Amino acid sequence: MTAAPSSSPDGTTRLEAEIQIRLGRLDLDVTLDVAGGGVVALLGPNGAGKTTVLRALAGLIPLDRGHITLSGQVLDDPARNVFVPPEQRPVGVVFQDHLLFPHLSARDNVAFGLRRRGVRRAAARRGADQWLERFGVGDQAPQRPRTLSGGQAQRVALARALVTGPRLLLLDEPLAALDVGTRAEVRRDLRRHLTTFDGIRLLVTHDPVDAYALSDHVVILEQGRIQQSGALAEVTGRPRTRYVADLVGLNLFRGQLLEGVLHLAGGGRLVTASRLSGEGFAAVPPQAVAIHRVHPEG
Repeated sequence: MTAAPSSSPDGTTRLEAEIQIRLGRLDLDVTLDVAGGGVVALLGPNGAGKTTVLRALAGLIPLDRGHITLSGQVLDDPARNVFVPPEQRPVGVVFQDHLLFPHLSARDNVAFGLRRRGVRRAAARRGADQWLERFGVGDQAPQRPRTLSGGQAQRVALARALVTGPRLLLLDEPLAALDVGTRAEVRRDLRRHLTTFDGIRLLVTHDPVDAYALSDHVVILEQGRIQQSGALAEVTGRPRTRYVADLVGLNLFRGQLLEGVLHLAGGGRLVTASRLSGEGFAAVPPQAVAIHRVHPEG
C-alpha cells in the first residue's frame, strides 16, 4: 500500500520516526523527532546502527515495527500496512561512495531523478546543469564519474540528491571517501550548500570534526540505542558513555556518588567538588592526572 502525500498542519517540515529493526545481531530501536532548519549528526561506533537508520528512512529497509512520518506523510507503518517505496519518497540520499552511475555523464546522473518523475529529457538536463553550476562543477557536466576527482564526484552526488526538491536529505559519511587535502575544502563547501536547503538534514559520520563543522545537533547511537543527544559542546562536555569520552580524549569513570565521593565498581574512589549523591559520571582530562611516588605536599 502507498500512502497519499500530505503536509504537516503548520506547513513546516518535520520528521517523526520510531524505527525498530532486527538485522542480524543488531537490535535497533531509535526514536527521532526532528524539525526542519538544522543539521542533525548521527555519531557512534561501527555496528551501532547509524547507516541502518538512514536506510530505513530512505525506504531501503522496511521497518519491523514503528512508523516513519515526514511532514504528515506516512512513509512506513507496518501495523497499518503502509510502505512508500524509495523512489516515491521525498528523500534525497548522498552515499559514502557517491554511487554515481558509471555509464552516465555528470549531467545525466543529476537529471536521472527528474526523468524518473516524468520530466522531459531536455528540461531535466537543463535542471541538472543549473544544479551543477550551483555546486561549481558546471564545466564537468559532460564528464563520466571515473574522470571526476573525489571532491567533484561528491558535489555531483549532492546535486543529484537535491535536484528533485526533497524534504529530507540523508548524508551517509559524505566526506569519508575524500583525501585529507580535499576534505577540508569540500567540508566548507558542503556547509555552505546545506544552509541553502530548508528541509531536514541528517548526517552520519564517525568524525567529530565533521559533526562540529556541519551540524547543529548530535545524536549518539550505540548498540542500536540513543545514548545522548544535544548540542555537540553539551554532549562532549558531559560524556555519558566510553565512546563519547574517547571521542574527545577524556577518561570517563562511572559509579555511585556518596556525599561528593564517586565510588567506582573496581574499588577506587574519586573525590569531587560537589556534595551530590546518586549514580554519577566523572570526566577527567589526561592533563589533570598526576602521578607521585610519595604523597604530594602543599
